[in-house]
Amino acid sequence: MATSDPVYLRVVEDIRRQINDGTLPPGAPIPSRAQLTRKYQVGETAARHALRVLAGEGLIIGRVGSGHYVREHPDLAPLHRWRFLDHPAPFAADLQSQGRRVTWDWHSEPAEAGADLARRLRLDPSATLTRTHYVFRSDGKPLQLATSYEPLEFAAYSEEERRSLVARLYTHGIKVTEIVESVRTRVPRPDEIDALDLPAGVHVLHVERTHWAGDRPVETSDIVIPGDRFRVMYSMPL
Repeated sequence: MATSDPVYLRVVEDIRRQINDGTLPPGAPIPSRAQLTRKYQVGETAARHALRVLAGEGLIIGRVGSGHYVREHPDLAPLHRWRFLDHPAPFAADLQSQGRRVTWDWHSEPAEAGADLARRLRLDPSATLTRTHYVFRSDGKPLQLATSYEPLEFAAYSEEERRSLVARLYTHGIKVTEIVESVRTRVPRPDEIDALDLPAGVHVLHVERTHWAGDRPVETSDIVIPGDRFRVMYSMPL
């Protein structure tokens, strides 16, 4: 470690290494601030900052009155992006095929397209869309957030109409020919942290998905997936 680095980074680097190589396994206690100051010969402020950084990285968790512990990391469940496209909720159908019980809530509302959605759907920014919010849960725990945007004439307004998007558009004479997804990782917003019950330091995968009918985009969605619960699977047939 370069001598110009802040002193607390020596503590962070060493504890991070011990967590990553298994010397400190999940659930293991982390030395207290007082123990860190003695072991690493640093001040109280540096010890406190090191613990804050490790918690921010999602490596440790604090328990009131008990101290800090190595955070448990759940096994990542696979999400197959190409399966169950004929289901009203492909995400739920995929997890249900893996033996998990998934429920979801949704509500729709009108919304102005604005600049970004107008670009994605090739519409005028003042156009009115139907915006539908989804929250998916398993055993009461939140798993995924999604927001879909469609032109008003295509939207479903009742549970009976919530067939697959591909089938629903087909009743309007529109054949979906391609689904395009763009995936990035980012820091979650405060409302997403609350909605998904995310621990500190966990990023999310943001999937921007658009259904195309030839050269016309007919629906676009923003899907938010917790980065500590899933691994995204794609198939590329040759």
